[in-house]
Amino acid sequence: MVDATAVETAPILPPSSANFSAHVPVLVVGGGGCGLTAALAASQAGAEVLVLERDASALGTTAMSTGLIPGANTRLQRERGIVDSPELFAADIVQKAKGQTDQGIALALARESARTIEWLIDDHQVPLSLVDSFLYPGHSVMRMHGSPNRTGSELMGSLAAACERRGIDVLTEAQVTELFADAGTGVVRGARLRRPDGSTEDIGCDALVLACCGFAGNEAMVRQYIPEIEGATFFGHPGNKGDAIRWGLALGAAVRDIHSYQGHGGLAAGRGIPILWPLIMEGGFQVNVHGRRFSNEARGYSEQAVEVVAQPGHVAWDVYDARLHRLMLEFDDYRDAVEARAVLSADSVVALAALAGIDASGLAATVAEVAALVKSGEADAWGRRFAGKPPLAAPYYAVKVTGALFHTQGGLAVDPEGRVLREDGSALPNLFAGGGAARGISGPSSWGYMAGNGLLTATTFGRLAGEAAARQVAHG
Repeated sequence: MVDATAVETAPILPPSSANFSAHVPVLVVGGGGCGLTAALAASQAGAEVLVLERDASALGTTAMSTGLIPGANTRLQRERGIVDSPELFAADIVQKAKGQTDQGIALALARESARTIEWLIDDHQVPLSLVDSFLYPGHSVMRMHGSPNRTGSELMGSLAAACERRGIDVLTEAQVTELFADAGTGVVRGARLRRPDGSTEDIGCDALVLACCGFAGNEAMVRQYIPEIEGATFFGHPGNKGDAIRWGLALGAAVRDIHSYQGHGGLAAGRGIPILWPLIMEGGFQVNVHGRRFSNEARGYSEQAVEVVAQPGHVAWDVYDARLHRLMLEFDDYRDAVEARAVLSADSVVALAALAGIDASGLAATVAEVAALVKSGEADAWGRRFAGKPPLAAPYYAVKVTGALFHTQGGLAVDPEGRVLREDGSALPNLFAGGGAARGISGPSSWGYMAGNGLLTATTFGRLAGEAAARQVAHG
């Protein structure tokens, strides 16, 4: 339970103070992946819907991601002979979170995940394909699905085009500042938005979907709830100010896993480009300025952020070779890193160390130690095994990275349809949430985050919340 007095609640105004200029059955706050998915679902279910987006274009946190969405037992998996099930997916989620997540919600999302993937492809022309060239940490099988260039901006472009085809209005440069709700019942009646020129407008609604992500961009809330990552680079949407949590608390909602977040231990230092984890999972590793490894990098990129921030200068170096360089060229982010000259290469370990500015003897010893681990199959001091991966070979590569905070994973407690819940488990009358606005499935900290958890809750909770909001409006 979160002490509501510890969080600054957001204004909830009485409906009598509103001057509604328009009314829409389903109102969505936030035009990222969750918001546009919710809008598509609500519209397809027959409801008129309006999306309010604070920025000049609908991008959100999703646009800053790789855009990879996990789905269990999709037809794309079956076509490749990959055997998967919602139960296996849910078990992976729960195991990664060390059992400290809502197992019912995890299973419900896993059961709906394939439907989300196929719905996006079939109904909305989102060009998703199965990522089958590597396995992300925590996943038992390959179940990530992404757009051709594996970028979140590409995914957002497809979702925006789908909304345009359906005639869904997305009102940009419209920052929601207050909600209107009945004091006794908590029924949300609408929202007040502010334009860049300072003018305001009140929009009425029958159901509200909060899709405005979490609080990673709110320095005070980060300092209060996740101080361990306060020194990391924030690499997320600046609009993540915790509005959904503060509105929810003001309306009597419950908040869960407030200390949970997604970090990343591989943000190219000074470039702001994520160096993705296939590089690590396929045999790469990280060293500090002394050329020495300092953790089990393969546990996951989220928990690795704290490990990197704890190193001298808050930096580390990804070390790998040409084989892994070729693998990483599949990703648009990595190609951007190459173009930004973040990627170093040399024909020898000593030369690479000189280019990177790290201790050559330490790096040489580390490369030799990893090669020995590859050959022996034994676990290292942190429990990582390199068996089954080729030893690194010249030419060698390195990228200087830092630890980053991407987004928070704690949020409003919701049921399997995205309905926002009170502390007693009852649902608020007409309030829904998804994505970073809702409690995720990553447990109470960073170590429970498994690749795709964020976009699973964004797209699947977005779809489910949009459908449920439309049903509620239809039935009065």
